[in-house]
Amino acid sequence: MVYKFRVILDAEEDIFRDIAILEDDTLEDLHNAIFNAFGFDGSEVASFYTCDETWNQEDEIPLFDTGDVPGEIRTMNDYPLSSILDRENTKIIYVYDFISMWTFLVELAAIEEEAVGAVYPETLFSHGEMPDEAVEKNFEADMHDDIYGEFEDDLDEDDLDMFEGDDSFEDYGFEENWN
Repeated sequence: MVYKFRVILDAEEDIFRDIAILEDDTLEDLHNAIFNAFGFDGSEVASFYTCDETWNQEDEIPLFDTGDVPGEIRTMNDYPLSSILDRENTKIIYVYDFISMWTFLVELAAIEEEAVGAVYPETLFSHGEMPDEAVEKNFEADMHDDIYGEFEDDLDEDDLDMFEGDDSFEDYGFEENWN
């Protein structure tokens, strides 16, 4: 079977590519198809992230094993597309180049029979031009009212003035006490 994906750049303008790839191909094959379809050179690190129906990021699937023990972390090459994506689980997030953070929403749009004579993976449709730079991401953590917990001292920069002119502190120096 052939999986047909719509790969959408997470940006204000509509920029996407439709890609057809075999269901037995791996996430690494999909990674290669995506960076080729969007004109990247493929020299940067990337990861896929599983997600829920509303695109909330879950587990990372990296391009390379970055664990302390070789083989400890499963990589893109370890996952056939059909093991991650199907008619019920259609969404996955792709991040290319962790400096620029090119982020793509990848959605399985169709599962069809292979076309006779077709070569996969294939870019079926291309819409929009890639911007020169990735959209800047704002990462926000869930913060509660008491972010400092027991360490909050209710002091700010202005409160440090209370130490000015106070000669009761002895300067022990840095160098002679740390040898």
